Amino acid sequence: MEDVSLKVVRLHRFEGDSKLKAFADIAVGDFIVKGVRVVQGEKGLFLGLPQEKSKDGKWYNTFYPATEEAKQNLSETVLAAYNE
Repeated sequence: MEDVSLKVVRLHRFEGDSKLKAFADIAVGDFIVKGVRVVQGEKGLFLGLPQEKSKDGKWYNTFYPATEEAKQNLSETVLAAYNE
């Protein structure tokens, strides 16, 4: 499979001391994924992916990368846009 284009189409930063730093919407090829979160963790910034609460009360990711390489690419793309 050829590489799919990945870009940030919207980024909303938050001010203040919250661990949640931003929300982003990303384009994955011809699809838009809403609700990617930029979060400040103990080891630095990381991405929180869109989640949905199930009937058992647990939260499950509704979108996630299939490979470690895809995860790294997604993280680098969103964090680069956040740091601009």
